[in-house]
Amino acid sequence: MGRSTRLRIASANEIAPPQGRGPNRPVRCLGIDYGTRRIGLSYGDELGVATPLPALTEADEARRWAALLEVARGRRVTDLVVGHPLNMDDTAGPKAKEAEAFAARLGAELGLPVHLVDERLTSQEAESTIAKARRRDVRASGIVDSRAATLILQDFLNQRFPPEMPSAPDDDDGR
Repeated sequence: MGRSTRLRIASANEIAPPQGRGPNRPVRCLGIDYGTRRIGLSYGDELGVATPLPALTEADEARRWAALLEVARGRRVTDLVVGHPLNMDDTAGPKAKEAEAFAARLGAELGLPVHLVDERLTSQEAESTIAKARRRDVRASGIVDSRAATLILQDFLNQRFPPEMPSAPDDDDGR
């Protein structure tokens, strides 16, 4: 996976957060691997574990959009985490600009903060977990997209909720 950077699109909620959205608020994140044919999804919360959800594979873009809004509202998400496909030289190419526009539209529609997370090589990493003979069939199902969304969200959760390191055991003399 590429370098872990977190870019954000400011929403009205970040400028003037509503009541109950402080640092200790419950977090329910929807991870999204945006594509023009499929949208991979994952879910995670303050426990810090991302899990894949079924990808949105409807051929009709309007139906995919409606299904995405339904998932976000149904799971009562508080944050949207969208993969940001930067080029290897850190520039934003056409796909990154598409993801930015999608993220801005989604954040505005739902009134939620959107976090763009560097997604370089996540699809390749997700695909590498599938046997080569099955990749073509699996790719169309959206499984790869949702696995990529899970990697994207897990990267975000690891930054937001770093795992606690166990404390060192006491010395033999009680110090």
